[in-house]
Amino acid sequence: MDSWEALKKECAGCRRCSLCDTRHRLVFGTGSERAQILLVGEGPGEQEDLRGEPFVGPAGKLLDDMLKMIDLDRSRVYIANTVKCRPPGNRDPLDTEQGACREWLDRQIALLDPKIIVCLGRISAKALIDPDFRITREHGIWYDIDGRRLMATYHPSALLRDLSRRPEAFMDLRSLRKEIRAVCDGVYV
Repeated sequence: MDSWEALKKECAGCRRCSLCDTRHRLVFGTGSERAQILLVGEGPGEQEDLRGEPFVGPAGKLLDDMLKMIDLDRSRVYIANTVKCRPPGNRDPLDTEQGACREWLDRQIALLDPKIIVCLGRISAKALIDPDFRITREHGIWYDIDGRRLMATYHPSALLRDLSRRPEAFMDLRSLRKEIRAVCDGVYV
């Protein structure tokens, strides 16, 4: 049986792909280890790599604002990524890198046992919902997978680049709030 401490320690020593060679810090995850809501991004950016925490740069500030819109904050969710080390130049993580890291995310999900998983962007949606996922067509749609409710919305970085997508993301957030009220314990209402 895993524990958070054992998993973090094991993950910190990971050398399964070449991303470990260029990382400053492993970006394991952050938030409540008892959260019913898991947010999954794609991989660490420069600021995350330097600090060892997901979503701490401009995209992280926007994510905090997005959570605040639906009466949440980082203390009430858990945030992780599909890969734990920064891809060079902030490129998308390769399939081989995601495959090498998948066990870590799967074990985080098993420990957390969230009721809701929100994929932040197409990379995590392709990994957790459907390999053929199209974020522009399928964001905001709820899926039942392995006894959990999953939904994808735009990655905060994409919303920083394309302001026209923000109204769609806001609708996704409203849907998330409704789903939280339907499936999570009263602490989230």
